[in-house]
Amino acid sequence: MIPQLRGWTSVQRTAQNNLRLGATLSFVAGATNAGGFLAVGQYTSHMTGVLSGVADNLVLGQASLALVGLASLFAFIGGAMTTTWMVNWALRRKLQSAYGRPLLVEAALLLLFGLFGTGINFFAGLFVPLTVLVLCFIMGLQNAVITKISHAEIRTTHITGLVTDLGIELGKLFYFNRLTRDTLVTANRHKLRIHATLIGSFFVGSLLGAVGFKSVGFIATLPLAVWLVLLVWRPVVDDAKNWIDPHHPGHH
Repeated sequence: MIPQLRGWTSVQRTAQNNLRLGATLSFVAGATNAGGFLAVGQYTSHMTGVLSGVADNLVLGQASLALVGLASLFAFIGGAMTTTWMVNWALRRKLQSAYGRPLLVEAALLLLFGLFGTGINFFAGLFVPLTVLVLCFIMGLQNAVITKISHAEIRTTHITGLVTDLGIELGKLFYFNRLTRDTLVTANRHKLRIHATLIGSFFVGSLLGAVGFKSVGFIATLPLAVWLVLLVWRPVVDDAKNWIDPHHPGHH
């Protein structure tokens, strides 16, 4: 099982590995989003609602809530920027772990999220805003990883676009072609499978994440972090060996 995970985050990509990684990250995003809602009462994966909330709170005179929303937006952007910096820095150095390094950061932040959870009950005024910012940063970080890997074909943290694309392809699939064959409307079944897989993975992750947080609390972040580490540890270890021994067989 573990050797087969090696290519999921490696620099050499295949469409199959892109979909596998995308489905996995959709699952993690769904679980984190659902768990985050149970923890702080706020979804953190979609910036549409966050930005709308900023506008609403400004109109309602809730300046402090508007500032929290803006901070959440900038945290998401900061996560995406961090991924871009990390990936481009590693690719220039021909590192096999270029795409995996941001996921290691995500794993560490998920554990940090779990630690924040122990403080929420005692210092809610401090830890709730910090938790929201950490979760938004995680979502931006993760979404940028799969976006760069798949050349924007796959996204994992917000479902609105995926559901729209699914609806478009389903509309083509069930379109009744009764005119000339020159204007046939046909669905892209490959895209249909990708969108359905990502949406399903996000939903299952949300379901299990909610159950996990309700049942065992913040320790539910532990298996998510461990899974991310399993995805990326082989390329990271290979790069470490190359750095220690330039004559290692995997050196580039």
